[in-house]
Amino acid sequence: MTRPLVATGTSDPSVVLRGLEAALAGGPALLPVAEGAPALPTPAPAAVPQRVALVVETSGSTGTGKRVALSSEALLAGAAAADAALGGPGGWVLALPTHYIAGLNVLTRSIAAGTAPVVVPPGHFDAGTFADAADRLVTGPGAPRRYTSLVPVQLARVLDDPRATRALAAFDAVLVGGQATPAPLRQRALDAGVRVVTTYGASETSGGCVYDGVPFGTVRAEVVDGELFLAGPMLAEGYLDDDQRTAAAFTERDGLRWYRTGDAAEVRDGVVRVLGRLDDVVISGGEKVPLGQVERLVRELPGQDAAVVTRRASGEWGEVPVVVTARTIDLEIVRAHVGAALGRAARPAAVVVVSEIPMLASGKPDRRAIQDMAVS
Repeated sequence: MTRPLVATGTSDPSVVLRGLEAALAGGPALLPVAEGAPALPTPAPAAVPQRVALVVETSGSTGTGKRVALSSEALLAGAAAADAALGGPGGWVLALPTHYIAGLNVLTRSIAAGTAPVVVPPGHFDAGTFADAADRLVTGPGAPRRYTSLVPVQLARVLDDPRATRALAAFDAVLVGGQATPAPLRQRALDAGVRVVTTYGASETSGGCVYDGVPFGTVRAEVVDGELFLAGPMLAEGYLDDDQRTAAAFTERDGLRWYRTGDAAEVRDGVVRVLGRLDDVVISGGEKVPLGQVERLVRELPGQDAAVVTRRASGEWGEVPVVVTARTIDLEIVRAHVGAALGRAARPAAVVVVSEIPMLASGKPDRRAIQDMAVS
């Protein structure tokens, strides 16, 4: 059996909310599409399997386009487990685009809680506008808690604004994800009284399913040959009309269905620590250098919360790490800090200072554009 797939623009989040409500109730499946976004190579089908309620188009920051198919059961299971982990259902401020899973999660959790999300107007994120939205958030007896979800760059902008910071400190939890949250930024938020919860997940896991390094609910995490595997009721059905990619990303193991994240990680005492993408490695002078770990170290340095580490070809070494940042920093300071932790080969070869780090609509760095900056 199938049901129709309806593509919906995301310029008006209330339209997406109504479409998602209908999809979760058994109506047409929803495909949120950002206006002006590059189209995927193949058009979306007119109908999808009956189990599919939501289709999320994603290209990531470096990969090729795909359509992740999610069931109502997966979305609602993720929402229920997240509410339990946070202390109960609540009202939400929506500050993320609704064609990305994190924004759709805010809508799903609002629907499940029976609350109406307060929407920060789409477009350039402004701390004052966020504070205005927080002031409008009204919670009810069945869902008295206050939540929002941000990416690190949004959190940094809020913390630069005293009024917005006070508003954020009044929330019961502030989910921060989409990319690794720099430790200095997280500490800055905690010092301001903000209840930060760092999240990890993907469209394939119905969004965040690991909070502060701990898988919530019945989610399981294991590391297999250095790669993080996740299992639980929140997993996607797979990739729409792409059996080959689905078979590569989802696998049966120990009687469970697992999602292969593609991330390097370690799990110690039940706590997951993501180290970076498995494929985001350069061979420099014959040594493997994980760019994600280099980037995490660079972001520990003062003023470098948003720095990005990419690669550049080198006639001498093969490839070398390069730091792209909007704030000037001495290269030797960077090299000493990284080298002390990861060795000589990991030391960045250059610092490229740009006027602004290019970002995707999701709030993640546009790594393809950043790599072009590093080699130009």
